[in-house]
Amino acid sequence: MSQRVSLLLGVHAHQPVGNFPDVLRDAHVHCYRPFLQVLYRYPDFRFSVHFSGWLLDYLLQHFPGDMELLHEMVARRQVELFGAGDTEPVLAVIPNRDRIGQIEAFSNKLATKFGQRPQGAWLTERVWESAVVPSLVDCGIRYVIVDDYHFLCTGRTSTELNGYYTTEEESHKLDLFPVSESLRYKIPFSPVEETVAYLESLADQQLPGGNPAAIYFDDIEKFGIWPETYQWVYEQGWLEQFIQKVLASPKISTRHYSEYHASERTRGIVYLPTVSYIEMNEWTLPAASANAYSEIVQQAKANSWYEHKKAFLRGGIWKNFFSRYPESNWMHKRMLGLSARLALLPEQHRNPKMQQKLYEAQANDAYWHGLFGGLYLPHLRRAVYNAIVELEALLDAQAPRPNYFTEDTDFDGIDEAYLQNGVLQAILKLDRFASICELDAYRLKHNFGDTLRCQTEHYYHKIQASEQRVSNTTGGIASAHDRIGYKHEINAEDIAADDHPRNLFVDRLDGTFITYRSLAAALENNHFQSKNTEYPIHKHIVLDNNRLQVTYHFTAKLTHGFSTEINLAMPSCDGMGGRYLYQGKIPGGFGQPLELTGMTEIVLDDDTLGGHVILTTSHPALLRTQPHFSVSQSEGGFEKIMQATTLLLEWPVTAPELTVTLAFHAR
Repeated sequence: MSQRVSLLLGVHAHQPVGNFPDVLRDAHVHCYRPFLQVLYRYPDFRFSVHFSGWLLDYLLQHFPGDMELLHEMVARRQVELFGAGDTEPVLAVIPNRDRIGQIEAFSNKLATKFGQRPQGAWLTERVWESAVVPSLVDCGIRYVIVDDYHFLCTGRTSTELNGYYTTEEESHKLDLFPVSESLRYKIPFSPVEETVAYLESLADQQLPGGNPAAIYFDDIEKFGIWPETYQWVYEQGWLEQFIQKVLASPKISTRHYSEYHASERTRGIVYLPTVSYIEMNEWTLPAASANAYSEIVQQAKANSWYEHKKAFLRGGIWKNFFSRYPESNWMHKRMLGLSARLALLPEQHRNPKMQQKLYEAQANDAYWHGLFGGLYLPHLRRAVYNAIVELEALLDAQAPRPNYFTEDTDFDGIDEAYLQNGVLQAILKLDRFASICELDAYRLKHNFGDTLRCQTEHYYHKIQASEQRVSNTTGGIASAHDRIGYKHEINAEDIAADDHPRNLFVDRLDGTFITYRSLAAALENNHFQSKNTEYPIHKHIVLDNNRLQVTYHFTAKLTHGFSTEINLAMPSCDGMGGRYLYQGKIPGGFGQPLELTGMTEIVLDDDTLGGHVILTTSHPALLRTQPHFSVSQSEGGFEKIMQATTLLLEWPVTAPELTVTLAFHAR
């Protein structure tokens, strides 16, 4: 009698902190609810699930009936719950104290809400660094999920990866389950018969001292949210047919990871390199390197040796996103600074809200970019900055900071100057532009400097390709990884890289960037002088309550045109809630170009912000505004995303002094 293969099927459900309510509702209607409803009808089909903490809280609040199905399946031992960090952080890039806090917070939540404390954990984006082992073990986690690719990078072969292995760090022992890439690409995209036949073929593997496992753990969003999957999985019945055929098979047994872990022995010791899933290897590299890596991979596939040697074609690691995107690195280092401040705060001065905001600032999605990463999505970065700004205000109330100080926050070799008065904070980059890289309004809990510069991306070479729909030849549907599509019309101008930071008060003389140097004696007054000795310009930046004031002194009368560029991150971007107010009228929204002559005051009003910004100038200006877009990729195709509204103010300088003021008001 042939043995059975243990199908360890797990799904990971996640939505980013700060995602739009309609997106959450749609995800629930087209994925989470039907998935749970179908599985509920088959109590003998055992599976594992991880709902990220923020999403779980949302579903418990808004869809308690559907969450009761999950509760019942846990109670009848159909479901094993997996742990993680509560807000889905990449554990490897947050301090150890926060790893432990995040894991414990989520494990306690599962124990309280569902009566089950997890033994296994989902690693965000399957990012592995051995440094996370002690934190996981100290929180009671006995095993985690990683990719089979992680194991192939150690020299293991795919035929060996049908059980779990053991690793250790600082004498902390942790077991590792390798997720099958073959199953990730088959479930749920291949026809049911083909998928079940593949599972049954695994039952015939002979293992010394153990039974084989078919290990699957992947995004539940593939079951209803990815293109075409709702029709395929539910309307055409893929999921129900798959469950029925698995339960009817004499060669397949559905089990929990915990059951398999308790009954089978480890396959041995293993030490994994720092790595994530294989697609991330390309996404995290700079564009030129990513294109070179992709070309080598395609050559390997064309020459039929990729599958056998792909472990030796390793690209970048997840942390490369910090060196690749200055905006990601800045957010990360700001978060680390606040984590350190909170850790130093005496216990009696802390409150739960501080910890909550820190954890929200550690949510992974806004820190990276690939097919799914959300660095390009302003509302996800805004959620991180909202938490950062709110936490900073809470910390300042307990442990005030100086009104002025300098440090190299992002470790790029260039100092930043911090100006703050408890109402506003302006952070100046002390480079040649002498511009503002972060501008926080504490009452509005918003960073108006949260923009994203355009840089060349590795997927831009695909943009000239014709839109196409890809499907496989076996009657299934295509994975999002294999599609090329367009959500917007995109041209060469849209993908041109920026030649300057998208900051506030980037100055030009006759269209040429002005290079400044700090005046050391007046640095605390944020006084800068242009290096052009023929036309010296002094730039002075101060805060006054809720007003940011930038004054320019021209020591010689200029016959040249002077301009300053202000990139403002407005929450509504090109939505219906953001508009300009000028002389009692609405000349347009943030997503529309605008040109005004003789402008001395304009208001930027934003419903999402719950406030407005008033821009005034001491001398009439020519104002040109336009939306700042970047081109991103997603599972739905290439798209243009508005990052900020760009205001370009121009003057023919005829006076010795010019003042530009931004005032921030909450409704």
